[in-house]
Amino acid sequence: MLPQPLHPAVVHFPIVFAVLLPLVALAGILIIWRGVPVKYGWIPVVAVSAALAATSWVAVETGEQEEDAVERVMPEAAIHEHEERAEIFLPLSVFGLLVVSAGLLHGRPGRVMRGASLALALGLTYVGYQVGHTGGALVYEYGAANAYTLGANQGGEGRDSGDGEGRAHEDENEDRP
Repeated sequence: MLPQPLHPAVVHFPIVFAVLLPLVALAGILIIWRGVPVKYGWIPVVAVSAALAATSWVAVETGEQEEDAVERVMPEAAIHEHEERAEIFLPLSVFGLLVVSAGLLHGRPGRVMRGASLALALGLTYVGYQVGHTGGALVYEYGAANAYTLGANQGGEGRDSGDGEGRAHEDENEDRP
């Protein structure tokens, strides 16, 4: 059985892959440099990059599915910022997969693409941090989880505190760091 809501359960995967990708790319470059054939040294990098692109897509899709519920309890501007960063991260991760895959080439073109892959992987880590940071702010600063906890406890009513800001139970969130 899949957890509900699904988005919070899947968003950690692209973050993990975004952190792993530069490490695996660096390791791949080093072991190829030491004489391991390109296909054996670089296939793990392609696999991590593919996992990053796939899990990023799943995270964006599940986020879009759950957007309406969360909009009821928080400011749309906060959601929009997170969504915008995710919409940068997803195509960048797909582009990264293309660049990383080109790292399988032999000779100078492959070396150039492997170096570009490492640089792009570091950029993806930064953009992934931004997506995760804004997502964390939705939960810990704006109370996005209240879209589900309040609805479950109150039969789907009372999701909005009525303060005009879209924030649910702001007094309960004041003690959070």
